[in-house]
This record gives sequence, C-alpha cells and structure tokens, in this order.
Amino acid sequence: MILLLLFITACFLAYSNGANDNFKGVATLFGSGTTNYKKAINWATITTFSGSVTAIFLAEQLVKNFSGKGLVPNELIQTPNFAIAIALGAAITVFSATRIGMPISTTHSLVGALFGAGVMAVGSDFNFEKLGNTFLMPLIVSPLMAAILSFLAYLLLKFIRKQIPNLNTTTPTLFGISSFKILDSLHYVSSGIVSFARGLNDTPKIVGLLIIIKTFEIEWSMISVAIVMALGGLLNAKKVGETMSKKITKMNSGQGFTANMITGILVTTASIHGLPVSTTHVSVGSLFGIGTVTKKADYKVIGKIVLSWILTLPIAAIMSAIIFKVLDLLA
Repeated sequence: MILLLLFITACFLAYSNGANDNFKGVATLFGSGTTNYKKAINWATITTFSGSVTAIFLAEQLVKNFSGKGLVPNELIQTPNFAIAIALGAAITVFSATRIGMPISTTHSLVGALFGAGVMAVGSDFNFEKLGNTFLMPLIVSPLMAAILSFLAYLLLKFIRKQIPNLNTTTPTLFGISSFKILDSLHYVSSGIVSFARGLNDTPKIVGLLIIIKTFEIEWSMISVAIVMALGGLLNAKKVGETMSKKITKMNSGQGFTANMITGILVTTASIHGLPVSTTHVSVGSLFGIGTVTKKADYKVIGKIVLSWILTLPIAAIMSAIIFKVLDLLA
C-alpha cells in the first residue's frame, strides 16, 4: 500500500510538472504570434514526451542525484516515507504556483523538498556541501548564463542579418526562399529542442524518487512519468503559458528563436552532464536577456517571478518536512 502511495504522489508531481513546465519551451511560438495556443501545446507535448523517453538512455546520473543519494544515509533512501514526503511536498508547491500562473522550478521544489525531509530525518548528518555544489550552484548560475548568452546571441544574429543584403528588404529572402518561412521553421525546431531538453532533464528527477520500488523497472517509471507529465501540460498549462508568452516581454519570431536556441543548448548540455538546472530559470533568463536588449522587458512581472523562485525552496522544504514528520508518526 505504501509503495502504491509513493507511485501516486510521484504521478501527482509529474502532472504538476507538466502543467507548470510543458508550455515553457513553446512560449515564444505563442508569444510572437508564430502559432496559436493549441498548436503550440501539442508541439510541446510531442517533443517533451520524446525527451522523456530518451532520458531512459541518457540521464542515469540525474536519477541517482534526485533519489537523495549522497545527501542522506543510504538506509533512509530505501524508505518510502522519505520519497513520499519529497514528491508530495514538491508537487503541492508546483501545483499551487500553477494555479496562480507563476512559472516556478520543479527542480527548485525538489531540492527544497529533499532538504526539508532530509534535515527532518537526519538533522546534521545531511550533506549540506553536496546540496550546494551539486544542486544550488547550477540553479543560481544557469539563469544568469542564459540571460547573458541570449543578449549576446541576439546582438550577433542581428549584426549578421544586416550584413546580408537580401535580408534587409520588405520581402527578405535567403537562397530564393522567404526568410520569414525559414525563421518560422527554425523557431519551431528550436522550441522542439527546448521541450525535448526539458523532458530529458526533468523526467529522471521524478523517477529518482521511485528507485526504491524494486519491482518497478526504471524504463517503465520513465514512461509512466512521461505520460502523466504530458496530461498535465495538455490540461493545465494555460495560465503559466500566458505568463511566459505574453507578460515577460514582447517579442517577434527572431527574438523568440534566439531565446529558445540558448535555452535548448544550456538545458541539453546540463542534462548530459547530470547537472540539475531548471528549464524555468533558463528559459525566463533567456527571455529576460532578449527583453533587456529590446527594452521591452516587464520588470514588474519579472520581479514577481523572481520572488516566487525565492519562496519555492523554503515552501517546498517546510511542506516536505511536515509530511515526513506526519508519516513518521503514523508509521
């Protein structure tokens, strides 16, 4: 029964993750008017699911990191109560933010939940050094890198465009093809890459909580999480999608393509190297970089998002600590 409860809470986390995160990769498609909401979320669902399935083969290190291995004693990792507290604490935090349209980080929620349940369980035996080096540093550095790189990439691409005569007319062409069509196609591809990278990076984090279910293979865990994550995006992504697409900064297709390109490169690289970066932080950082260079960023909205990021970790930590204590008392 307790293992079934663990699986259900992990699915709740996957659903909340899909609802809050799935649209982020295609937000620039919708925000720039390249396509409508329905087509954007369908494209996000397909490419995110593909990334989740690919994670079976490429993301073993992330599965280990988010099982809590190295942060707490191994015997604690084998207890379902610990994993349930982490999954449920993170899920409640992410789902609550989704309901009000705030794009927060599932990664940050999981880190907070790991910290809360871990400290409640083992106190000073918790590995604070690994928490900082393996988890917190990538989360802090990644949005700053994304903002700087998208800022520079947009300036570079804008400079290159001005050097090509055919791209500076009212009907720009490249090799005889409308540059608008080429750009839209590249924009779709870059959005797909971001969504693929998100599925690749996020699915193992949730599956890491299920490794104590010895009878449930990692491959089937990945597929189950991928399906539930897709449902969360299809059914509950609208509010966060509006925030990401319309409220951070106004953008055109070229600007959206640049932001997605930087996000996709950073998140994919992090996934392959086992670094738990947040797609949310990276994508918002990229959009902020674009908004800064175009002077169209809404700093009030960005301030609210940053505040929600600051609150994510302590809220998830408190929730998971309380849940672990209650489960421990009921055991």
